[in-house]
Amino acid sequence: MNYQFDVLGLIHFTSALFAMVVGMAVILFQKGTKRHVYLGYTYVVSMLILNATALMIFDLFGRFGPFHFMALFSLLTVIGGLVPAFLKKPKDKWLDMHYEFMNWSVVGLYAAFWSETFSRFFRFAGFWTLVIAATVLTVVLGGIILKMKKKKILSRITSTKKK
Repeated sequence: MNYQFDVLGLIHFTSALFAMVVGMAVILFQKGTKRHVYLGYTYVVSMLILNATALMIFDLFGRFGPFHFMALFSLLTVIGGLVPAFLKKPKDKWLDMHYEFMNWSVVGLYAAFWSETFSRFFRFAGFWTLVIAATVLTVVLGGIILKMKKKKILSRITSTKKK
């Protein structure tokens, strides 16, 4: 298949790749540092660009479709992770909220990678089955990893950063 990106598609694709790299860096690097904050804001900006462009692309259905709903959901996870960390509220729960929303944002981003890849490059009869299977597998594995690593990751943050 010979696929060409228009400008909007190229911005969407580039911001997605950038968000995937930066999002993974945020997950892997030490939490609560200046680097974490910088990379986190960089991730948020790239996700805002990614989701804004996603909401402007109508090539697959010609109208508002399931991927647009997922883009809106993605925006909610990014905002749900940013606001508690920015405000440090609710006082005893902001860190947990930040962890859950931001990490699920990254998991969702990687799950969306499969939808984007298959819808742009590999459209065939079993397209939807493959998209759903890859998405579910990504979400399930991501959820298992997030649950397993949560206590360890959050324990590495100094108590002054948690307040």
